[in-house]
Order: sequence, then structure tokens, then C-alpha cells
Amino acid sequence: MAERATHRDRLRALEFEAFVAGAGGRLLHTATLLTGEPSHPPGAYARAERLLRAALARTYADWDGPHGGDPYDLARRELALRFAREGRRHQRPRGGPLDRLTPVERLVLVLRVYEEVGEEQTAALLGLPGDRVRAVCARAVAALRADRRDAGPGRASSHGRAGQRAVRGPGAAP
Repeated sequence: MAERATHRDRLRALEFEAFVAGAGGRLLHTATLLTGEPSHPPGAYARAERLLRAALARTYADWDGPHGGDPYDLARRELALRFAREGRRHQRPRGGPLDRLTPVERLVLVLRVYEEVGEEQTAALLGLPGDRVRAVCARAVAALRADRRDAGPGRASSHGRAGQRAVRGPGAAP
């Protein structure tokens, strides 16, 4: 019996490692956007790494492998909830593309635009009414657009094209 449990534990660990190998990069980028830290130079996002490690530890504790639902959704949910609980720690600008936004604006914007989570799902995840999520997202987008306008044409804003990619998401056309 103990041998079977050990085999199950090893299988569980291998499944989780494969998940992290496939989704870890995107989850780290999401955590970096949430914390407002710059993504370059490497190692500049220590808060994002700590946030992700804590979220992945919780995800692993609840891990049922592919049979327990979408593991990426579970990890993203834990990342978002952990950030929401610790948002006050991430209020000071760090030089990232979304650093001028409040933690709530960053969270809503990253979930809605970068992670493409639906409005109702975002509202349910954060415990907010849908119209509040819509208003926060609109305010965040307006703030980013205003920041780009303030930089003027021909002059790069402090966010440059990295901020543009962050709002459009991965694989978006420039």
C-alpha cells in the first residue's frame, strides 16, 4: 500500500513539474505585470518570483493533476487572489509597464486584457460587481493611454513599447 502511495506522489510531482515547465513563463510574466516590476534586467522581478512561488506552492497543495480541472486556471486564480491579498505591498512604482496603476487596476487589467479572462469570471474571482470590473478596466486603459499621450509622438514614454505589449497581450500585432 505504501508503495502505491509513493508511486502516486511521484506521478503527482511529475505532472506538476510538467505543468510548471509549460506554464511557468507565462505565469511569471503575469506576476511581473501584477507587481509592477520591470521585466529587464533578469532578476529585477524578485517580488513577482516570490508571488509566483507562493501561488505555485498553494496550487501544488491542491493539485489533482489534469483530472481536477484546468491547472492553469487554478494557478492563475491563486496568483490573482494572493496578489489581491498582498496588493498594498505592490503600490510603490517599480519601473514596470503598469507601475502607474493601482494594484486593483493592475489586477483587473492583467486578468481582463492580458489573460483574457471574461468580465463575469473576473468579477466572481475578485468578489466585485461586473460594472465595477468594467469601470476599473476602463479607468486603467484610459490612464495608460493618457500616459502614452503625455510622452508625445517621437518620444518614448517610460513604458515604451513594453507597455503596449503588456496591454495587448502576447502575440499581438504591433
